Amino acid sequence: MQNGPTQISISIDTEFSIAGHFEDPQRNRPVAEPAVYGLVDGREEALGFMLETFDRHDIRASFFVECANYCFFGDEPMQGVIRRLQAAGQDIQLHVHPVWLSFNRDPALGEFPRHDDCAGRSFEELTRVFSTCIAIFERWVGHKPLAIRTGSLRADDNVYRVMQALAIPLSSNIALGVYQPAESALHHDSGRHRIHGVMELPVFSYQDLKLAGKRHKKALQITSCSWPEMKHLLWKARRAGIENIVILTHPFEFIKKSNYRYEKLTRNRVNQQRLQKLCAFIQAHGEDFVAADFTTHHQRWVQSEVQQPYIEMPSRYAIGRKLHNKLNDMVWAY
Repeated sequence: MQNGPTQISISIDTEFSIAGHFEDPQRNRPVAEPAVYGLVDGREEALGFMLETFDRHDIRASFFVECANYCFFGDEPMQGVIRRLQAAGQDIQLHVHPVWLSFNRDPALGEFPRHDDCAGRSFEELTRVFSTCIAIFERWVGHKPLAIRTGSLRADDNVYRVMQALAIPLSSNIALGVYQPAESALHHDSGRHRIHGVMELPVFSYQDLKLAGKRHKKALQITSCSWPEMKHLLWKARRAGIENIVILTHPFEFIKKSNYRYEKLTRNRVNQQRLQKLCAFIQAHGEDFVAADFTTHHQRWVQSEVQQPYIEMPSRYAIGRKLHNKLNDMVWAY
C-alpha cells in the first residue's frame, strides 16, 4: 500500500448553459445563475448546498470555473460565483468551453468559430482560445490558473502543447469513461501522466460492467455512481495502493429541472446524499483518505508521474445503480 492516505480530488465543472439559444436566439437566452445556484424556495440547492457540505466536513475541492461566458454575460454573474468560492476558501481552476467565445464582439480578440471542442483545433487557434480565457480568469481570480479542464473532456495532443507554451503545469482533461481521445498516448484511466511537460490527472475511470463478455468503462461521477458503488470502489482502490482519485461533478447535478430552460427546479436528493456521504466518508477515514485540491498539491504532483492499476468492479453495483438513477430521473420528488 502507498505511503500516506489516498488523495481524493472532488472536481466541480462550474458553468452556465447555452439553453437552446443557438436553435432559437430570439426566445432562448442563455441561462446563468439557475444552473449554478439552483435556487429552490429561497435556498441554494446547488452551489450553496455544496459549499455548506464542504464546510461541514472540512473539504477543499477544486472548482473548474468556465470563463469564456464573459463574451455573452460580461464579468457578472460568474465573477460573483468566484467571490463566493474565494470567501469559502475553495480552490479555483480554469474550465474552457470555447463555444462561448463565438459571442465575442471585441475586435481586439477577433472572431471565433461556433463549436465547443478544444480537440481538433490548430495550435494557433487554441492558443488564442486559452490565452483569452486565462486573461479573463486572471482578472476575476487575481492570478493565473494552475490547471485547465477542457469542455466536455475533449482533448488531443495539441491541447497539451498549447498548455505547455502558456506555462500551465496541471490538467484534468481525460475521462475515458466519457470520451476517448484519438491518440493512444492520452488513454489514461487514472494516476498522473506528463504530456508535453503538463501533468495530467485524469478523472478516475474503471470497469463497472462485464456482461456476455463485453466490458464497459465508467468515469467516476457523483451524478452517475451510487454511494454503495463509490464506497466499494474507494476501498478497493485503497487496497490496490492507488494514490490519486479524481471525481467529477457539476453544481447543476444537485438540482432537477423541468426543462433545459431551468424554469422549474427542485433539489436532487439522491445526488446531494451521495456528496454528503462521500465527504463524511473522507472525514471519518482520515488515515486512509484525504481531500486533495489542485493548488495545495500542485508542487508535489508535478514532480512525478504515477501509474495506477485499473480497477474492475462487480457488475451488481452497476445494475443497482442504473435502476436507482432511472428511478431518480423519472420521479420528480424522489
